[in-house]
Amino acid sequence: MQNFTNNPDKTDEQHLNQYQPNMPRFSVYEIENYLKKYDKKRRKAHSKNYYQIIWFKNGNGRYFVDYKGFDVIENTLFFVTKEQVHYFDKNTHYSGVLIQFNEQFLIQNNNDADFLLKYDLFKKLTPPYINLDRDDLFVLDEYLNLIKNELNNKNKPYQAELVRNYLKVFLIQLQHKWNKLNTSMGHHILPGDKKQLKLAKFLNLIEDNFKKELNVSEYARIMQISSRTLSDLTSQLLDKSPSQLIHERIIDEAQKMLLNTNFSINKIGYNLGFNDDSYFVKYFKKHTNISPLDFRNFYLHSND
Repeated sequence: MQNFTNNPDKTDEQHLNQYQPNMPRFSVYEIENYLKKYDKKRRKAHSKNYYQIIWFKNGNGRYFVDYKGFDVIENTLFFVTKEQVHYFDKNTHYSGVLIQFNEQFLIQNNNDADFLLKYDLFKKLTPPYINLDRDDLFVLDEYLNLIKNELNNKNKPYQAELVRNYLKVFLIQLQHKWNKLNTSMGHHILPGDKKQLKLAKFLNLIEDNFKKELNVSEYARIMQISSRTLSDLTSQLLDKSPSQLIHERIIDEAQKMLLNTNFSINKIGYNLGFNDDSYFVKYFKKHTNISPLDFRNFYLHSND
C-alpha cells in the first residue's frame, strides 16, 4: 500500500498488493491525478486484465469504450470489464474516482463466483454507464469512504476481507440502480439466478470457442437448449442476439490484435479462424465500417 493520508477524500491513490501481481489486487485513484500520472497511456486505446469503475463526479468531454464515444456529464459512472478496450478523451479535465480490481480479489470461493456471474454490470452493457441521482450519491459515497478508510489502516487484520465486502455492497447498490433504470425504460428484468447463470455459460462458451466458427445452433446444442431459447435469453437479458455476441467477441479480439501486435492483417485473420484473407477483411469491415488496416492506422496515430 502507498500514499495514505488521514483524510480519505484527499488521498490520490490507495492500493492493496500493488507490487505483487500474483496476489488479489484492488486500488482507488482520484481521476485527475491518475491522468497526470498515466496521461499518454490512458488517452490511447488500451485494455487491462482487471475490472474498472470510473465515476466522473465533475468535468466534461468524452469517454470511449469499445471505440464508441460517450458524453461525460456530472456523476456519470462507467463499468469496464476485463480486457475491454477503453480510453479517456484528450485535452479534457475530469474529477472523480477510478476503482479497479482483479477477479482474484473479488472471487474467493464459489459463492463469490456466482455473485459476479449473476450481476449485469460487467457484461459489456449498452450503454456502459449509468447516471447517478442525489440519493445514489449519498449511499455510494458512504461505501467509498468506508473503503478508503479501511485502506488507510495499514496491516489491519481482515483488511482485504472488509474492503472486499464493502466493494460487494457498492456493486449491489449499482446493480439495484441499473435494474431500476431498465425497469423504468420498459426493459424486462428477468427474476431468478438460473437465467443469469445460463447467460454466463453462453458467454463463457463464446470465450472458449469464438475462433472455431461455431454457429448459434451449435452453441445451443452444447448448452442443451433450443436456438430459440438461447435467442430469447440473450434478447431479454442483453437486448442482443446470440450471433451479435459471437460477432462482437471476434471483432473485439481482432481490434486488440490490430492495436497490440505487429501481426499482419493476414496473420490476424488466420489466428481468428479465417482461412480466407479477403473474407476476414470483408467481415471486419461489415461489422465496423472500416477496414482492418485503416482501423489500425487511425487508432495508433489518433492521439499523436
